[in-house]
Amino acid sequence: MTDLAAVKFFVTPLHQCSYLPRNDAITLFADPKANLDHNLYSELSEVGFRRSGNYLYRPHCRQCSACIPVRIPVEHYHLSRKHKRIWNRNSDLSIKQVPAEFNDEHYELYARYIEAKHRDGDMYPPTPEQYESFLLSDWGKTCFFEFRDPQGKLLAVAVSDIMENGLSAVYTYYCTESSKRSLGVMAVLWQIEETKRMGLPALYLGYWIKDCQKMKYKTEYRPLEMYVNNHWVSVSL
Repeated sequence: MTDLAAVKFFVTPLHQCSYLPRNDAITLFADPKANLDHNLYSELSEVGFRRSGNYLYRPHCRQCSACIPVRIPVEHYHLSRKHKRIWNRNSDLSIKQVPAEFNDEHYELYARYIEAKHRDGDMYPPTPEQYESFLLSDWGKTCFFEFRDPQGKLLAVAVSDIMENGLSAVYTYYCTESSKRSLGVMAVLWQIEETKRMGLPALYLGYWIKDCQKMKYKTEYRPLEMYVNNHWVSVSL
């Protein structure tokens, strides 16, 4: 166990919110000079922190609490009819864990994904440096999971962090031309099963924001737990 009281935290100046562009935001960071490791990461995830590159952060806005951490308690999850159809539709995919490192094939897929889906976001334009600083870390236990079709074409990469208390779904990027496969959903479904296989209790999905359309998919996984008023609670939306 890490003594969280001994960890220093810093806040950023006001900046534009990535999720609600009309709002200003403040972000709380764990001291990057501290002894960041997989154990501290696990403890901070219990109070709503996420990883971006080597940084552990949490929204810390003074007048807004829209960003709500969410997780799936995987042992209690059951496939909905919609998710069962998506799972079956992708039964021909091969899925393999590969080292968490820069890879030209991965980056090319990531760049195409950002160009197609997030030209209005802070990850545009994509660069190899931005890719590495976002997805990799020097201290985390990170896995890249490749999803390939029967011909060997790379269709998606799910980036996950292994924590003591679960898997954290850091990011998924995929071939947008294969929209019928619902690859983003499939990646979450597969990570649920991988979390179960590893004997871990939860898959952490980051933040849910009611007024952000891009976050709506997270409420389709049931049961879902949200971190509200310093407690994880099961919700029905």
